[in-house]
Amino acid sequence: MSLTMLSLLKEIILDAQAGDLFTGTLRTLTAEGKDKKATVLIGVRRCGKSTWLNQEIARLISSGVKRENILYINFFDDRLAGLSAEGPDKVLEAYYMLYPEKKNKEKIFCFFDEIQMIRGWESFIDRILRTEKCSVYLTGSSANLLSKEIATHMRGRALSWELFPFSFEEFLSQKGIAATWPATSRNRLLIRKSFDDYYETGGFPEVIETGRQIRVKIHQEYLSSILFRDLIERYDISHPRAVVDLVRRMMENAGSLYTLNALTGYLQSLGHKAPKNSVADYLAWAEDAYFLFTVKMYSASYGKSNVNPKKIYCIDHALLQSVTSGILINRGHLLENMVFIALRRQVASVYYYRTAAKQEVDFIFKDLHGKPHLIQVCETLVNPQTRQRETASLQNAMMELGISRSMIVTLDETEEIPVPAGTIEVIPIWQFLLSSLTV
Repeated sequence: MSLTMLSLLKEIILDAQAGDLFTGTLRTLTAEGKDKKATVLIGVRRCGKSTWLNQEIARLISSGVKRENILYINFFDDRLAGLSAEGPDKVLEAYYMLYPEKKNKEKIFCFFDEIQMIRGWESFIDRILRTEKCSVYLTGSSANLLSKEIATHMRGRALSWELFPFSFEEFLSQKGIAATWPATSRNRLLIRKSFDDYYETGGFPEVIETGRQIRVKIHQEYLSSILFRDLIERYDISHPRAVVDLVRRMMENAGSLYTLNALTGYLQSLGHKAPKNSVADYLAWAEDAYFLFTVKMYSASYGKSNVNPKKIYCIDHALLQSVTSGILINRGHLLENMVFIALRRQVASVYYYRTAAKQEVDFIFKDLHGKPHLIQVCETLVNPQTRQRETASLQNAMMELGISRSMIVTLDETEEIPVPAGTIEVIPIWQFLLSSLTV
């Protein structure tokens, strides 16, 4: 059996080295590695993690790394079903049978996709990082082990990098449109038109070139896969309908405030016997799967931030449109979801702000220098009452925090509004999505 597995592994390794690399649209993520630490890529299902590995392989080859020095294995390959019984050591054994002269002489770049499929992978990776001359890249996602948990298992021995569905910049790149800003008048028109497409299709790579009917079907299958494989099956949830109803409730109310008490009461009204601690677990597991995101109220007190109502957002705004009724989600909520994901790509912690007068500002975050920024999202400021409400909330927040500039993201409007605390910049969302916010 061992010889058969070694022969199969050698064949898989050589096939990968000789095959064409599907690199797709170049992602903007640059994951810097470090010696003796694995590079772990984490993110929601179907966001393009395996394609990113191919892009990294292509980058190494273009920089002069020999193809023979790259070891790629996708452990989801059904031919490797028996590998767990023999152990992951067979992978390196097969590689060095092919290239014995490289052992301890040349650096090997190991790309292990769906690593969680192999039992005992943690000690194997730990050992080769310590004993072999190699760089290691890992991805994973399944009902058995989420990619985020792979990073947790490798704590102290890994650097984790998040990959999201396509950003607007990456979406433009796929269409061959320059994403630079400021733009020429022609490019500005192309960018604006492309935003309408991005608004409809979202960022999952597989759906970008599809029609609406197929896109909706694919999105619905994504949701089912996340619900049943990443949540219900993985955690052996005894009342799966409660999870389905909870997730749909959260998606219908994306951008809105929630409390665990209210959600527990909602599920109980449907006849589910889900205690509050179970509801909290369901939400935490959905967040671990990079599917839903919770936003807390900004406060210097951790306790106060934790007990106040929270807001919920989804990994992709178009996914929301495909799987919800649309009754409670309007364009303003979708724009707000888009802004949140754009922020979350760049900073780990995003909050909402509540003024002393109980006025709400959608987002507050700190840049790399620790400077706070305030952002409000509103489809349009044409209505005088809306304009007054949004600017008053920002003005008061600016005064309380000592901030002289803030922002309102709209669908299409551009303006600078002077207020006693400073200036509120109004920009269209398609320009905002191309901005860097963490410098």
